[in-house]
Amino acid sequence: MFCFQCQQTAHNTGCEGRAGVCGKKSDTANFQDELTGALIGLARAVRKTQPTEKTDELVLKGLFTTITNVNFYNDTICELIDEVNSIREKLCPEAENYDVQKIWNDNEDIRSLKSLILFGMRGMAAYAYHSLALGYKDSQVNEFFYEGLCAIAEESDMEKLLALVLKTGEVNFKCMAMLDSANTETYGTPVPTEVPLTIEKGPFIVVSGHDLHDLKLLLEQTKDKGINIYTHCEMLPAHGYPKLKEYPHLKGNFGTAWQSQQFEFHNIPAPILFTTNCLMPVRQSYCDRVFTTSIVSYPELIHIGEDKDFTPVIEKALECGGYKEDKPLTGINGGSTVMTGFAHGAVLKNAGKIVDLVKQGKIKHFFLIGGCDGAAPGRSYYTEVAKKTPMDTIILTAACGKYRINDLNLGEIEGIPRILDLGQCNDCYSAIKIALALADAFECDVNELPLSLVLSWYEQKAVCILLTLLYLGIKNILLGPTLPAFISQNVLDILVEKYNIMPISTPEEDLQKILGNV
Repeated sequence: MFCFQCQQTAHNTGCEGRAGVCGKKSDTANFQDELTGALIGLARAVRKTQPTEKTDELVLKGLFTTITNVNFYNDTICELIDEVNSIREKLCPEAENYDVQKIWNDNEDIRSLKSLILFGMRGMAAYAYHSLALGYKDSQVNEFFYEGLCAIAEESDMEKLLALVLKTGEVNFKCMAMLDSANTETYGTPVPTEVPLTIEKGPFIVVSGHDLHDLKLLLEQTKDKGINIYTHCEMLPAHGYPKLKEYPHLKGNFGTAWQSQQFEFHNIPAPILFTTNCLMPVRQSYCDRVFTTSIVSYPELIHIGEDKDFTPVIEKALECGGYKEDKPLTGINGGSTVMTGFAHGAVLKNAGKIVDLVKQGKIKHFFLIGGCDGAAPGRSYYTEVAKKTPMDTIILTAACGKYRINDLNLGEIEGIPRILDLGQCNDCYSAIKIALALADAFECDVNELPLSLVLSWYEQKAVCILLTLLYLGIKNILLGPTLPAFISQNVLDILVEKYNIMPISTPEEDLQKILGNV
């Protein structure tokens, strides 16, 4: 196998041998490469014919399947390969699949650019898939997947590939806007909400992942059954949506970010439902209580199919019984509650007040501290940066990286909390909307705002978000805990020259670098 698409890749060069650091075995990695090659074949077939709803869905499903910590099960991957090949054969038998090994063995700069496009499309496909579940789709977004898949197989010109890297970011901006509309028009505009971390006694279910549609269906099926529902990891922002808040048994949040699940779920007296990534290799102490649905798949676990009948999960919750007494849990920093629901709709309602506070010198700087969390020891950097920010600054956060800081009590500035959780990783769209609105209010460029981005990354959704920021011309991004292994030195030099992307160093040095320029 060869895989270097995530931040934890071995030696920051690539996972090889019998298994990856994520727990994915070599045959699974190779089947995922084969699936990617089949999707390229399907894109070639569509280019010679016409796309259909089925081909659009297959591309989204196939790309989503290859995201880190989504699918560990060879059987479901092979079934998807067969389905993609069958549709390709019907559309255009002469369209050939592609050997993805050619990308991994290519010139390192070409490989780097093609990896940015491919991994960016994988992340974007997840957002498009969640939108589709709510009935939202965009023909330009779907068309780009075919264009991008064909290009990574056929294009070898550096300049054209670099342009396609930025186009990936452009299309992802449109895709994130689509998902934002899908979520808010379906569940309402998020409102600031305090979420308890204590688990009440009695039966409960923990829901992980990103799919609000699956959560809604489970909430509906568990009404009046004496079962409480707790979000986990990226599902936390669900508490801010008015139509989900209507369910009184949506009680709180269980645990912290995804990388802690193996010890947080140890002997848990309740089932866990994974709707998307991040699923880690399941341990024996809780394996009989883990269920998957949608794209997520893992050997020997019960999978809830397209009928979305969660009866097995509900029965397991009643069987397990939950805790006999209320069980107080805390965040990483010891907090007993967290806040969420500060998406662009809620924040921009206070835009006038925020602008006035900036003009009065009461808010002197904004930070965006967030992104993917992970197990690397250096990720404590983000907690320390947040703790060391001056009291006259505001911190925006999003994605599971929020768990490094979201239970800190950093106070308020005239009623505005200093930490504002925008939501899931796709809700970085809110950060962009807020930044653009502030730039408009101050009649300046976004890069002229007192705004600094201190980002963490782990998987491919972070890649597509980074590409969107680059497409928008955002400069001076601090990125960590390591730079992606798939970015070659020459490509990095281009990004540094055009956008001044920088690796994180120490909290003290980086804050001096940021605030020394204010």
